[in-house]
Amino acid sequence: MTALHLAKPDDIDRLLPMIAAYHAEEGIIQTNDARREALMPLLQGSPHGVAYLLGPVRAPVGYIVISFGWSIELGGMDGFIDEVYIRPNVRGRGLGSEVLLALPKALAGAGLKALHLEVSQDNTRARALYKKLHFEPRD
Repeated sequence: MTALHLAKPDDIDRLLPMIAAYHAEEGIIQTNDARREALMPLLQGSPHGVAYLLGPVRAPVGYIVISFGWSIELGGMDGFIDEVYIRPNVRGRGLGSEVLLALPKALAGAGLKALHLEVSQDNTRARALYKKLHFEPRD
């Protein structure tokens, strides 16, 4: 399965329910209008970030949003995984690994030098995945 599909404005109605589900899991309080307002510039091609649908494009099972920055230390553009969500009934099947391995390759052509993420200390499942994929903690 090709896991990553660049999200476009027509995908907003596929994305918003998954974003709401992620926010509910994480305790993030935000209105649907605020989510739509924050997401739409990325779907319209903002240079500040990108959103991808995960899984089949017509029936995605997740999404990932990356915000872009610039680092002198790292030699150029870096990315920060702002949000990643996979529907609970699909977790544990390797999609997260597939996405996190494909993502740097997909963005390398645009000049991405490094990809960062954050994870809470008590999220042992995610921490194990990130360690397996060679993400390293930074001080």
